[in-house]
Amino acid sequence: MTRKTSAYRWSGALFLIAACAHSAWASTENEPQDEPALGFHAQATYIWQAKPAFEARYSGPNSLKTSRERSYSLTATGDLGLRLWQGGQLHFNPEAAQGVPLSNLTGAGGISNGELARTSGPDLTLYKARLFLQQRWNAGGELETIDPDFNELGGKATARRWTLTVGNFSLLDYFDNNPYAKDPREQFMNWSFLTHGAWDYAADARGYTIGAIIEYRTPQWSVRAGRVMMPRESNGLPLDWQLRRHYGDQIEVESDLPVALPAGPMRARLLLFRNRASMGSFSDALAVANGGVPDVADVRRDQTKTGWGLTLEAPLGPDAGLFLRTSRNNGQAETFAFTEIDGQTSVGGQFTGAAWGRANDRVGVALAVNTISQSHRRYLAAGGLGFFLGDGALNYAPERVFETYYRWVLPELSTRAGRIQSALSVGFQRITNPGYNQDRGPVNVYSVRWHSEF
Repeated sequence: MTRKTSAYRWSGALFLIAACAHSAWASTENEPQDEPALGFHAQATYIWQAKPAFEARYSGPNSLKTSRERSYSLTATGDLGLRLWQGGQLHFNPEAAQGVPLSNLTGAGGISNGELARTSGPDLTLYKARLFLQQRWNAGGELETIDPDFNELGGKATARRWTLTVGNFSLLDYFDNNPYAKDPREQFMNWSFLTHGAWDYAADARGYTIGAIIEYRTPQWSVRAGRVMMPRESNGLPLDWQLRRHYGDQIEVESDLPVALPAGPMRARLLLFRNRASMGSFSDALAVANGGVPDVADVRRDQTKTGWGLTLEAPLGPDAGLFLRTSRNNGQAETFAFTEIDGQTSVGGQFTGAAWGRANDRVGVALAVNTISQSHRRYLAAGGLGFFLGDGALNYAPERVFETYYRWVLPELSTRAGRIQSALSVGFQRITNPGYNQDRGPVNVYSVRWHSEF
């Protein structure tokens, strides 16, 4: 099947689903009709980072450079939303990005800037980030008000509802929705805190994919599942349209726990994932090398990577709370879409500045411990290169990432387009044993971030 034919079939499926949803909702009675038909949001984020020189016994092709470095990223994203019918929304996100990463975005499992991708460069690049259809079906309960936001027109929906999303999006928009550690534009910047580190979530090199997600939500619990496209090659930009053969599957269940806190109940979230793609096995590469330098590119074949992630959240107040994440994957095949982490435990929290009269400010503190599998270690120790790692040798130790930031919220600016909200952040990261190598580092990274949106 050619990619062009697959695209036609995908588009046909999208319009068929839309037509069925429209038909179903056209017969629904007593639904609110006063919801906004159009919506527009936009954001811009600039991150500057600096890394002082550090000590290392040796360096390889994919090592963090030991010399002093500076880095920056700039992204600007728009959201054009259209309400098609009751419960149905269509969203289009054009995005522009440019940036220069530290050490070409190599040398660590926990990379310092979540706004950068391997496609980043000094020239501003415009591309389509998202284009998706979302349909909600009410399933009973009290009516809730959903506030307008990025990729959300807002309106009314019942407390129990189904939601179908089809098209081009990021899995991080819908899975592992940790309110305290998710968004590098406003919260922690290191990749270790974007989501479960061991979740090799299906995406192209910019973090987006194509597929479908179905969710059922109640006030106390929810479940969602999705199948999406993998990239054609490890951390590549083109997606693989052979969804029956190569795919990323995930299912997530979340629920309130019987642990009451003053700000609300504790919440748990369990994610299971399965990726199928043409990937290279570390053990196969070592066997073929027969004592030489292994290369996963020489042994790629269809195989499956599986894993899980668990999140616990403890709310402390409005927009403040603690989190614990732990995740593992089977660690047998190369990293294909996210970063080189096979196991992770992270803990941290987000707090407000209410104690010193700055209730809208945010403070974040977190620590992640990243690990890789035994076969992954042997591969790197033998001189093998991953997509992000490869010091030429390896004196293994878990990689530790500590990060803290302070986010000042600035006064709003009123314009014809709406209210522009801005914030200035400063941050600090310390990466110990970068690339799981205790012969290198530790590395300090200093950050300044500007974020505006309306």
